[in-house]
Amino acid sequence: MDFSLVLFVFVVVTGVISLGYRFIERRRMAAEAAAASPAAGDAPAMRRPPTLVEYARALFPVVLAVFLLRSFVVEPFRIPSGSMLPSLHIGDFILVNKFSYGIRLPVIHSKVASVGGPARGDVMVFRYPKDPALNFVKRVVGLPGDVIEYQDKELFINGAMVARAAAGEFPFNAYGRKGESYLERIDDATHAIVIDPAVRGRDMRVTVPAESYFVMGDNRDHSNDSRYWRFVPEDHVVGRAFFIWFSWKGWGQGGVHWSRIGSRIQ
Repeated sequence: MDFSLVLFVFVVVTGVISLGYRFIERRRMAAEAAAASPAAGDAPAMRRPPTLVEYARALFPVVLAVFLLRSFVVEPFRIPSGSMLPSLHIGDFILVNKFSYGIRLPVIHSKVASVGGPARGDVMVFRYPKDPALNFVKRVVGLPGDVIEYQDKELFINGAMVARAAAGEFPFNAYGRKGESYLERIDDATHAIVIDPAVRGRDMRVTVPAESYFVMGDNRDHSNDSRYWRFVPEDHVVGRAFFIWFSWKGWGQGGVHWSRIGSRIQ
């Protein structure tokens, strides 16, 4: 379900009810005032609105503010999978900057003003090309025109191997084995990735087309990303993930993950 569309409909409905009732009441009061004699006394008063109208009046400014905030400034998302481990964990609640990649109209997702664009190393939220109703989060590794290679679990951008340094082991709790953690540097951004030695890598070489991006998960061997379905079109971009505002490990797993709250996304 497109929550932006739901909010938009709610704004329209509450706005129409609120403004429509106000318009109707003013017409009624004007008609009564015109029909009354000059000696009739006080001017007609506005009646108490029905309960539905009162609710609409109270909700309209609140829903409108939320709709504008989510559409143009910042939007919250929840991480449902481990494809971005160790950077993002299952149950992390993140904030996404909607302004940094340009101003887009809500619901139709059309860009109306260009402020900036994704950079290599950004953690980007986008609409999944195979099902735009789903939102995905991955790291940008390829910009339009870049040649991206992935050979023997090594990443190459425009012929240059991306530097990485060993950072110890990483526990794959779901599989009962250890992974290999690395610090990877793309341009000026450094972030952690995880390699699973027990999984065969997917070798490939592609050129990123115009107005498209190549993305990968930091959990390199357990991520459904551009290596499988290729590119993210520019009009599918949602925004840049930048902050973890809450993290929930689940009942029976410790509940709130306090140490992750307030973390900046690298």
